[in-house]
Amino acid sequence: MFSFFKKKFSSSPAPEPAPVAASAPAPAPASAPMPAPELVPELTPAAEPAALPTPAPAAAPVATVPVAAEAPAPEPRRSWIDKLRQGLRKTGSSIAQVFTGTQIDDALYEELEEALLMADTGVKATEFLLTDLKRRVKEAKATDPQAVRGLLVEALAELLKPLEKSLAVGQHSPTVMMVVGVNGAGKTTSIGKLTRHLAEADQKVLLAAADTFRAAAREQLSVWADRTQVQIISQEGGDPASVTFDAVAAGRARGCDVVLADTAGRLPTQLHLMEELKKIKRVITKAQADAPHEVLLVVDGNTGQNALSQVKSFDDALGLTGLIVTKLDGTAKGGVLAAIARERAIPVYFIGVGEKLEDLQTFNAREFAQALLE
Repeated sequence: MFSFFKKKFSSSPAPEPAPVAASAPAPAPASAPMPAPELVPELTPAAEPAALPTPAPAAAPVATVPVAAEAPAPEPRRSWIDKLRQGLRKTGSSIAQVFTGTQIDDALYEELEEALLMADTGVKATEFLLTDLKRRVKEAKATDPQAVRGLLVEALAELLKPLEKSLAVGQHSPTVMMVVGVNGAGKTTSIGKLTRHLAEADQKVLLAAADTFRAAAREQLSVWADRTQVQIISQEGGDPASVTFDAVAAGRARGCDVVLADTAGRLPTQLHLMEELKKIKRVITKAQADAPHEVLLVVDGNTGQNALSQVKSFDDALGLTGLIVTKLDGTAKGGVLAAIARERAIPVYFIGVGEKLEDLQTFNAREFAQALLE
């Protein structure tokens, strides 16, 4: 059975939670495209809250529930893979044309290099893949271009494998997740979907509406909170760091399993706003000494190499622990994940291919390579 999360416990192992329901919930409410918010001058905040004491962790051993066994994907997963393949079809078709000839020669590799670059794979990942592919072709003594395509799938899956990791919850009480990203990447919607999956996995979730500059963000998060029946900490016009501090403190007091903080959209070039994100992270640590446990970046799969730039900038500023790649059902080329794997191998916890709840699923390297290239 497919598992959405890896769960860890600080006491004796509990029974495995019921699997997430496969039925599709009502889609997130459609809303008119939001114009990018005007830059808000940085407010002079009050003194950062004093640190709250953190109780010593229990000394009991940590047990890990297996993520998933090697078994055929269930029907919902297969349907999702088909949707991913459809979203990446344009790129896959361009690469597949390279293997329609009858010879394996320099011309084939030159065409493949161009196709990979056009798929946003980037120079470093493209060079790596071509070198690895030539080695595989030589070792396999392949003579059929279609066999070469199969070897390329293997090379890409191996390159992407370091990105494949499950999101663990339960080791900390609560597990505090700080979610960042630029406006329009699908950050708040991804938080809503993640909240729904967590709630259906019997996790007690508390949301922090720390995007206080955009009223629509708070309203959108409140809709998800109502739909998933989870609590939310929200302040109109409040200081984002203070909202997050209050949410973490409340999460600890209420015995929550997860606290998810939605922060305002930031461009990496807006340095004074990036400094605010650093402040939020510091304040979270004051509320809970070992937090945040996850710093997740939501990136739009349609932005190509710009997505890699965002990953580098946010990682340098905040120390990212995971990625959520969205909108792979549109014009996304998909190769940017190879670029990320080669240049900044931060785990991709989830990828999204649509607006429905079930359209956000865990990342699997082989599934992705096959969807892109087969």
